[in-house]
Amino acid sequence: MHYPKRVSAYCPKCRIHTPHDVEKGKKRPASEMKWGQRRFRRATGGYGGFPRPKPEGRAKAVRRVNLKYKCQKCKYTVQPPSWRAGTLELVEQHK
Repeated sequence: MHYPKRVSAYCPKCRIHTPHDVEKGKKRPASEMKWGQRRFRRATGGYGGFPRPKPEGRAKAVRRVNLKYKCQKCKYTVQPPSWRAGTLELVEQHK
């Protein structure tokens, strides 16, 4: 799927529609101190073995697309709701 690098969107800080730069959201490294990760480490540590069955089947063909819109006027960034797409490519708009 092709998506423009620059879109006109509503900026909640400026309270008007302004041009926004679009960029893909990047996954940050998971924290080892989160409760789910601590529970996972406790369950898988030692001689107990792996507590979960191996995933069967294949991975999903589509992934969630997280975009960030950055206002060119005030530099405020907003992250709209994500949607699913097989591939996403940011392209310049042709006129």
